[in-house]
Amino acid sequence: MTPDDRLAAELAQEAGLRLLALRADGGDPDGLRQAGDRLSHEYLAGALAARRPGDAILSEEGRDDPARLSSGRVWIVDPLDGTREFGEEGRTDWAVHVALWEGGTLTAGAVALPAQGQLLSTDEPPPEPAPPAAGQSLRVVVSRTRPPAFLERLAGVTDITLVPLGSAGAKAAAVIRGEADAYVHSGGQHEWDSAAPVVVAVAAGLHASRLDGSALEYNQPDPVLPDILICPTALAGSLLDAISAAAAPRRE
Repeated sequence: MTPDDRLAAELAQEAGLRLLALRADGGDPDGLRQAGDRLSHEYLAGALAARRPGDAILSEEGRDDPARLSSGRVWIVDPLDGTREFGEEGRTDWAVHVALWEGGTLTAGAVALPAQGQLLSTDEPPPEPAPPAAGQSLRVVVSRTRPPAFLERLAGVTDITLVPLGSAGAKAAAVIRGEADAYVHSGGQHEWDSAAPVVVAVAAGLHASRLDGSALEYNQPDPVLPDILICPTALAGSLLDAISAAAAPRRE
């Protein structure tokens, strides 16, 4: 793997360790969430400025500098994905995302799941998960707080079991590790929510796209990227068809 793969993994893991130490000290949940966002962002921004001084950075917690649009290399980071879960005692479904966009595509990335002791990265891509057995209900991970409204109708098109989880990184990791069969989300996301999970998922041989099957595009002027599907490649066609049917307006 490349130095960028290794750097993404190193930074995500180190930021995660710092967040674990902060969380261990306890405190007011809201104060803990704010401190976690700030701590991880300041570490990642400082480390990237020192290690890759010529690269641009797009961070959820940082000021969006339009200069990134003319840069050939942009690090897209979510210092604390799943801030809500980070502030809830005992929850492990929060993450740190570090990804590199280079020349029009994502090329390296890592998702650290510190409370689970897990690091998924393009430095050592995980093996492609086995597809579900024929006739088995598909386990679909969805947002705890913002599940797509059409999912009830999707259950009428194909056999699914919904699995609510916290951060986007935790949901993507469940699919990458074969603990779930698909991650479906619609609404309320930005590039930093999905960049690292997507580049790791693709490195593991999985499919990643918008819900209409179009490509996920990064380093755009408006970083909103509202919907996503991550699943085994063998399931992509049938799932995209089912999502399209379920999302279509009902005819009275």
